[in-house]
Amino acid sequence: MSETPPPLALTGVTRHFGDGDTVVNVLTGVDLTILRGELVALVAPSGAGKSTLLQIAGLLERPSGGTVAIGGIDAGHLSDKERTAIRRDRIGFVYQFHHLLGDFTARENVALPQRLAGVSPGAALKRADDLLETLGLASRRTHRPGALSGGERQRVAIARAVANKPDLLLADEPTGNLDQGTAENVRDAFLSLSRENGLAALVATHNPALAGDMDRIVHLSNGLVTDS
Repeated sequence: MSETPPPLALTGVTRHFGDGDTVVNVLTGVDLTILRGELVALVAPSGAGKSTLLQIAGLLERPSGGTVAIGGIDAGHLSDKERTAIRRDRIGFVYQFHHLLGDFTARENVALPQRLAGVSPGAALKRADDLLETLGLASRRTHRPGALSGGERQRVAIARAVANKPDLLLADEPTGNLDQGTAENVRDAFLSLSRENGLAALVATHNPALAGDMDRIVHLSNGLVTDS
C-alpha cells in the first residue's frame, strides 16, 4: 500500500519580482515538506520572504519556478478555479489580523466557509458552535467582531480556518498583534485545535514560545529554507 502524500511539498520553489536589472530574487530554490500531523515553525527576519512563501504554499500566488504539491496534487498544472477549490477544501489560513467580516457574528463567520463548500446551514452553524465552544467562546458566538477582544477575534479566526476540516493550516504571525498574555491564550488554542484535528501546519512566527512548541523549526534565509 502506498503512503499518503504529504499535505504540502515544495520542490525547488523560486520567486522573483521585476525584470532585467531590477529583478529581486525572494525565493531561490525552496525545498520543504510538511507531513500529516506535523507542526512546523517558519522563522526568518522581516523582509526575508515568509509571507511570499506562505502565499505560494496556499496557492494564492504562483511561483516563478519549482513545484507546489498539495496532498500529492501538482498545483502548477491546475486552473485558477481548481486552485480555488483546493484552497477551500484542503487549506486553512490564519493571519496576523483576523480579517473577520464585521457584519457577521462569530458563528456566522465560522459557518461561512462551510456554506461556500456546500454544507447545509444547520450543519455549518452546528460545527461553528462546536468549534467556538472548544475555543472557550460559546458565550460569545452571537457577538460581532467589534464586540470581541483581540484574542477572541483571533480565536474565531482559528475556528474559521479549521471549519472545513483542512489537511493543511498556514498561519502568518498568528500571535504577532497581541499582548503577551493574550498571545499565550491564542497559542494554546492554536496548538490544541491543530493537534486535535491532526493538521499539518506551517506557521511563520517571531514568537519563540510558539516556535518552541512546534515539532520542527525551519529558517528562511537568502531565499532558502533550512532546518534548525
